[in-house]
Amino acid sequence: QVQLVESGGGLVQAGGSLRLSCTASGRTFSSYGLGWFRQAPGKEREFVIAISWSGYSRYIADSVKGRFTISGDNAKNTVNLQMNSLKPEDTAVYYCATVKLNWASDGSWGQGTQVTVSS
Repeated sequence: QVQLVESGGGLVQAGGSLRLSCTASGRTFSSYGLGWFRQAPGKEREFVIAISWSGYSRYIADSVKGRFTISGDNAKNTVNLQMNSLKPEDTAVYYCATVKLNWASDGSWGQGTQVTVSS
């Protein structure tokens, strides 16, 4: 069992920046890494970005490449998502999740945090 606690999020104007954090506890060793997914109103949840626990591997969705970065702090079991040059289409609930080797979620999710980008 893994527990994930997210922080950050909020309202920002287009072109602005936000930072999300996710702290994991429990059986984190059973997963490959930690990532972020998002779900906009009326849309399916989609993958955004993830990092392996080692920090050596990252996977980034094309829609956020060049704007979003992910970093990890193994000592704190925390992963940070830095979101720059935000667009209105980035508006969604962002969920932290543990991921498998193929970057898909392996079933542990955070509670979600709202990110709203105004135009």
